[in-house]
Amino acid sequence: MRSIGELARASGLTVSALRFYDSAGVLVPALVDPVTGYRWYADEQLAPARLVAGLRRVGMPVAEIAAAVRAEPAAVHRLLDVHLRRLEDGLADARRELSRIRALVGPEKPTRAVRVVLSRAELTYAVDAVRFAVGTDPELPALTGVLFDVAPDGVRLVTTDRHRMALARADVTRMDGSAVRVLAPAGFVDEVRALLEGDADLTSAVRLTVEGDTIAVSVAGRTVTGSLLPYDFPDYQRLLRAAAGDAPTYRIPVDVAALRTALRRPGAPTIAREYDGTPIAVSVLGVDGRGALRVLEPDETGPDGGLRFGVNGDYLLDALDAAGGPQLVLELDGPITPLAVRRPDDDAALSILMPIRL
Repeated sequence: MRSIGELARASGLTVSALRFYDSAGVLVPALVDPVTGYRWYADEQLAPARLVAGLRRVGMPVAEIAAAVRAEPAAVHRLLDVHLRRLEDGLADARRELSRIRALVGPEKPTRAVRVVLSRAELTYAVDAVRFAVGTDPELPALTGVLFDVAPDGVRLVTTDRHRMALARADVTRMDGSAVRVLAPAGFVDEVRALLEGDADLTSAVRLTVEGDTIAVSVAGRTVTGSLLPYDFPDYQRLLRAAAGDAPTYRIPVDVAALRTALRRPGAPTIAREYDGTPIAVSVLGVDGRGALRVLEPDETGPDGGLRFGVNGDYLLDALDAAGGPQLVLELDGPITPLAVRRPDDDAALSILMPIRL
């Protein structure tokens, strides 16, 4: 038997929390001394106590915690899915409200002008690599633009629509001013792409300027200017691997033409899902013991007992097209972890797709 203090230390719950969950009928002691009133817990109550501690940390309501403690694993997973959607909806509401507040306050204007010189070819590739992942939801205005993260080692372009993220970099050959992050409208970026496609010399330099609430790109004597968006872009670096040694569990080489053909062929197997009223065709991919990737039937198990995961097929095709090149690499740690699409010759560019639980 464990005292209440011993169970508190072993489970991560405080003594007062254990008393509360006792009174709520969630985690009742195995024995209460009738003389002293001391609570005693059996060893098999440690696992439920740790479950309660975890659910409490993520803010699950007490009634649902009580149900989870008594439920079978499948039912607990359903409770977790419901609570996760509740948290995501609350976060989306908070972001929308903060965006409205920031619009009322007005943009935070950079105090110093920043001017950088870039390779025209690299900026063209960076725009093409990220444009597909720009958000279109008017209730999430911070996702409707392209982040320009200007630093001495390069200008990173980043986009996300919550379900996928794309990042690419153009090296800086000269920089005047301090590092800055600004959010440019998608329409401005489209005008820049058209400018880069002009008849100027392919080797000509591109000048990018950020001053006040204005961003401008110039090439071969022609300039496109736009007004910056007054929103905070999500912290994209949290999704990037912080340590060089944090290698993915699976690193799968992909023949792009073969995978594109398998996903687009008539009658290609998919699972019909719906998200926010929009139908989604989920493609099921499998990786066998030799690391080969193929499209599976919806009810087919992973080849040779290997990995099996689901992804929005249209999003994956967008990522393949944006990355370019005949060979790419898919990286992931498991069937419900983010999927990274990379070029084998460019560590600075990638797309991240959120998988779909099968």
